[in-house]
Amino acid sequence: MSGYCILGTSGTEEGLKMSETLTMSTKERQRLQVLGHLRQGKMTVVKAAAALSLSERQMYRVLARYRTQGDGGLIHRSRGQHSNRGYAPEIRMQTLRLYQELYPDYGPTLFAEMLQEYHHLRIDADTLRRWLKTGGQWLGVRAARRHRQKRQRREAIGALVQFDGSFHEWFEDRGPACCLLVAIDDASGRVFMRFAPSENAFDVLMMLRSYVVQFGVPREFYVDFGSVYHAKKKRLTDVARALSRLGVSLIHARSPQAKGRVERSNRTHQDRLLKALRRNNISTIDQANHFLDSRYLREHNTRFASRERLPDVHRSAQGLDLDNIFCFETTRSVNNDYTITLGARFLQLLPSRAPLPPPRHHVTVRRWLDSSLHIFWNDHELKFKYLTARPTPKPRISRPAPLSHPWRDKVLGRKTKRLRYNKMLASKPKSPILPP
Repeated sequence: MSGYCILGTSGTEEGLKMSETLTMSTKERQRLQVLGHLRQGKMTVVKAAAALSLSERQMYRVLARYRTQGDGGLIHRSRGQHSNRGYAPEIRMQTLRLYQELYPDYGPTLFAEMLQEYHHLRIDADTLRRWLKTGGQWLGVRAARRHRQKRQRREAIGALVQFDGSFHEWFEDRGPACCLLVAIDDASGRVFMRFAPSENAFDVLMMLRSYVVQFGVPREFYVDFGSVYHAKKKRLTDVARALSRLGVSLIHARSPQAKGRVERSNRTHQDRLLKALRRNNISTIDQANHFLDSRYLREHNTRFASRERLPDVHRSAQGLDLDNIFCFETTRSVNNDYTITLGARFLQLLPSRAPLPPPRHHVTVRRWLDSSLHIFWNDHELKFKYLTARPTPKPRISRPAPLSHPWRDKVLGRKTKRLRYNKMLASKPKSPILPP
């Protein structure tokens, strides 16, 4: 109800001599205007009742009150009166006193709980909030929300792919909880999904490889700050390194709302896909992935993906060494005996056509997604074998430098050299002198 102040006059002769300031709502102001036309003979009672959406009997009551009380007769009679359903003024004063004495730093919700638990006063939290704000005891300041501007869809397929994992009870009571990895194209809304035990690096790499083989290499990839995609100290995770080698820009979303398209898609699948798995009695990850490829993805994209003819900017994956891109990579230092350590085991580098790296140089160790191990140095793959034990190092033979070596003059000095030399000669046994 919006307030409206007018200078009202009474309909009686005494009222004409008096004037007062009245506060009227918009509804009451409209009634005053219609009654003015009615008094001037411009409208009948029937038309006035229809204009105000009142019955004729109610219109006669309003007109009679207006004639006897003037403009004040149009104001609601409960205006300024205490509500019959409201709390007693004594309870309000007691509540505000308790808040000031015992709970000055409590919020309205927690204060309502304390009143009910310790003071046997059951007052709604919204009522307490209104009382405290009116009394100036609680400001109710909430941190301003960050303004988020709606982002338009990309204009080409493959320009941006949003990716997320949804861990959920997908098989309900038929199997354990698992994760649904979802990749959705920003322009067309086409989805590509895989079930996995969790959102781990191995399953994400497997899914990304399947996506690249089927659709091609996208331009940008939109993910969150999960440990699979982001590492501290400016290091690259295996997923980030693979995307970097493909020339894909990795974008990290700073809030769930930023990648809202894939978040909304997750909610859709938690409703539709979950029921579809229930109808088909699917309870394992392998069965679920087969169901996605055979039916669900085709039907879902046909129904919900955009059917507009959008350009496709995916790059072809032909000619790319996907085995060495989608893999786990680390580096190891070469020992003097041409061995490296990996997982508490020793690997012996074997001579081949490719030259062996010198000791204390680093080689690249890659474990492909098929669990095979490969070692590279300067883009050349090296042969190796596993050792059951650490190789025995060859004993080093220490040969002292001769007394006439120039090193002794430089390090010891001539005086020290001469003393040690004389001491050594004195310690040697003298040969017997044979008679002539």
